[in-house]
Amino acid sequence: MTTALIADDEPHLARALQTALLALWPALDIVHVARNGSEAAECIATLNPDLAFLDIQMPGLTGLEVAQGIEGATRVVFVTAYDEYAVQAFEQEALDYVLKPVKTERLQRTLERVRRALAAPAADGNAPLLAALQKLLPAAAASAERLRWVRASAGDLTHQVAVDEVLFFRADDKYTCVQTATTEHLIRTPIAELAAQLDPAQFVQVHRSTIVNLAHLQGTRRDEASRLFLRVKGHAQELPVSRAYVHLFKAM
Repeated sequence: MTTALIADDEPHLARALQTALLALWPALDIVHVARNGSEAAECIATLNPDLAFLDIQMPGLTGLEVAQGIEGATRVVFVTAYDEYAVQAFEQEALDYVLKPVKTERLQRTLERVRRALAAPAADGNAPLLAALQKLLPAAAASAERLRWVRASAGDLTHQVAVDEVLFFRADDKYTCVQTATTEHLIRTPIAELAAQLDPAQFVQVHRSTIVNLAHLQGTRRDEASRLFLRVKGHAQELPVSRAYVHLFKAM
């Protein structure tokens, strides 16, 4: 019987993965579910399971650090929230990843690869995937530190504004305007400081005083002088694009 360990610091995701695994592979014996990297490392060393499904970001030790410390024959499948460019980089035959949230069809393909790997002669199948993950860990850490909420005070009330709901940020004298589809908030964080904390794939600076959320971009317009303006969903006024940033919208 093939044995497996699951490690994830989010109990509901660990349970969901366990349920999905047993539905696709009823004979799989899940010997332990660890809630952090340190517990996972200890249990792998003690139980020596055939497989370890490891989350990447966990307290104590990361999934990568756990995998690097394995001295037995345990093979690793990483459970990751990386986006599509990382998914393509991790396509390996010997070992695999499972992208959160777990998709049944993708997990089934993973298990087929796992069965082939377990049936093959022992080899260091972890090395290529570990090397790829090591290179991407700084990017993953940076992504995890991206700004997700903005706190804006109005009198005695403090608003918690989700960054995804922000249409744009615009510098206004001593303040920065945080514009959503329904409200304008004022914060004291400078535009330059915000730019360093926002996801550059989603937020683009279009003027020295303006950063736009591309998720809410409706379209562009050029006037008679060929100046470029942006139209944002949920906002009536157009936003001017300075010459230094026009090249970002050439495809539009």
